[in-house]
Amino acid sequence: MRADRLLRILLLLQNEGQMTTRQLSKTLEVSARTIVRDMDALSTSGIPVYAERGSQGGWKLTEGYRTRLTGIKPEELGSLLLSSHPQLLADLGIQQYFDDALQKLLAALPANAAQTARMIRSKIHIDGAGWHEHNDTLSQLMTIQEALFTEQKLKIRYQRNNEMAERILCPLGLVAKRSVWYVIARVDDPGQEMRTYRVSNIAEAIMLEQHFTPPSDFNLQEYWEQSTRQFKNSLPRYPARIRVCTTILPQLEKERYIRIDAVQPCADQSDWYELDVQFATLEHACSMMLGCGGSAIVLSPEELRQHIVLQAASIQANYNF
Repeated sequence: MRADRLLRILLLLQNEGQMTTRQLSKTLEVSARTIVRDMDALSTSGIPVYAERGSQGGWKLTEGYRTRLTGIKPEELGSLLLSSHPQLLADLGIQQYFDDALQKLLAALPANAAQTARMIRSKIHIDGAGWHEHNDTLSQLMTIQEALFTEQKLKIRYQRNNEMAERILCPLGLVAKRSVWYVIARVDDPGQEMRTYRVSNIAEAIMLEQHFTPPSDFNLQEYWEQSTRQFKNSLPRYPARIRVCTTILPQLEKERYIRIDAVQPCADQSDWYELDVQFATLEHACSMMLGCGGSAIVLSPEELRQHIVLQAASIQANYNF
C-alpha cells in the first residue's frame, strides 16, 4: 500500500539521514519515478523533505525533524526477533546488549504486542548453523571488529595454502555465512585490491596506529552479493544429461554443487525425468550418480558412463570374497 511505503520512506530518511532515488527505489522495490511521485506527496502533505543536488546529494529531511509515528506491527516485531542469531551475536560479544535491548523494547510496547513477542520467541527458533560442527577459531574476530569500527589498518598473518602470509588491510566489513565469518578488506598496497579473508584462517591480527578512510561508494551487501556471484560463476562445470526416477529428483534439486538447467518427463517411462545437469567435475558427477544407485542413469557424455561402469566393476570386485 502507498501509505505504508510513504511511512517507510519517512523512517528510512530519518534513520539514514540521506538516500538517493536509486537507493530508495532498490530498497522499496519500486521505480525511480514512483519514488519521485512519493516525495511530491510527502512534501504536499507538509513533510519537510527536499532533494540536495550533486554527486553526493540525495533526499533529506529538514534538520531536526523527527516523526512521531513509532507504532510497530506484530509482523515487524516478529521479523526483528527472528533475525537475531545467538551464536553470531555471541561471536561479536554483543549477545548481552541484544538481550538488554529486547527487554527495553518489550517494556515500551503495549501489553498485547509484548505478549506477541514472547509468543514468537517461545515457538520459533532460527538455527543458521549446519549439522556438522564448525571448528572455526575466532580468536582474532574482536580485534578485526575493533579495527573495522575505528577505521584503523590491520596487519594480519593468515594461512594461505600450506604457508603463512602477511598483509596490511583496511577492513571494510564483516560477513557471516552459515556461522562462518569473513572480513572484507582493501589491501594496503599500490593495487588497493579488494579481498575476502576467512577469519578462522587469520592466525594473528594487530591493529596499527594508521587510520584510513573507507571508500564513500562502498556498499558491503552489494559487494558481497557480487563477489558471491563471481565465485559461483568461476566454479568448474561438468555438463551431463541424465535420467532419474521421480523419488531422486528432489534430492538432486537440494544439492548445493549441482545446477539443473532443464527438466522434462520421459516419454517412454512414467515417473522418470530427463535432466540437463551441471556437476562440478567428472569425479563429482560419478560420485553423485553412484550414490543414486539404480534410480539414475547417465545418458551422456560417454566419458561419464564409462567412468561409472569402471567404478561399479571395482565395487563389485571388492565384495566378491
